[in-house]
Amino acid sequence: MSQVLVKLADKLTSNQKKFIAEVIGTFILVVLATGSVVLDARMNGVLGIPFIAFAPFVGVATGVYLFGKISMAHFNPAVTVGFLITKHITKIQLTYYFAAEIIGALLGSLFVKYLVGNNANLGANAPNYAFPVPIIFGIEVLASALLMAVILVVVHTKGLKRFSGIAIGGIVGLDIFFLSFISGASMNPARSFAPALLSGVMTNLWLYWSATFVGTSVIAYIFKRKLSNTEGNK
Repeated sequence: MSQVLVKLADKLTSNQKKFIAEVIGTFILVVLATGSVVLDARMNGVLGIPFIAFAPFVGVATGVYLFGKISMAHFNPAVTVGFLITKHITKIQLTYYFAAEIIGALLGSLFVKYLVGNNANLGANAPNYAFPVPIIFGIEVLASALLMAVILVVVHTKGLKRFSGIAIGGIVGLDIFFLSFISGASMNPARSFAPALLSGVMTNLWLYWSATFVGTSVIAYIFKRKLSNTEGNK
């Protein structure tokens, strides 16, 4: 069986391999990130925010170690845009990544809906409107920026390669643990979109399809400029 899979993989193009990796990786992430919220709701909040933050840490770390060498383990449209800005991917590859991430997220939410439960709007992100909207927006930008910063540091620091999954998964978990009570700490448009669509509660998507891209894009532009200046000084 393994030999058959290897032969099939050898026939795939690089972009096809990236597509499959992103579908599977995003699926794992969404199942753990949203499934933890649903499970906690089913248990009347017994598991709490530590569990809800730890589950996506595991999902991201697993995906990075499994697929980092194949697709750079984006699993997130906002991260993909950041990598487009830094020229790690091409405009053509952008469509592969976006399609894979949305498909993987939808499959993940369907899995949660039918095997875990449909509580808490399938784990859809929700901001805390007790805070002013500019604060909510800013916190989501900050969370996404921190994620992109850690990702780019890992990508360009050989010493962190072996700890890449822990580092990237760790910042996701920390963002959720410390910031989700304000903005919902999605950092990921696909992770937000799938449960919102399937639960029919899409009122908060404006936040997760704007602030997340702002956060990752700002860091990507800063990083690109820094690299350009460094190369210019050589």
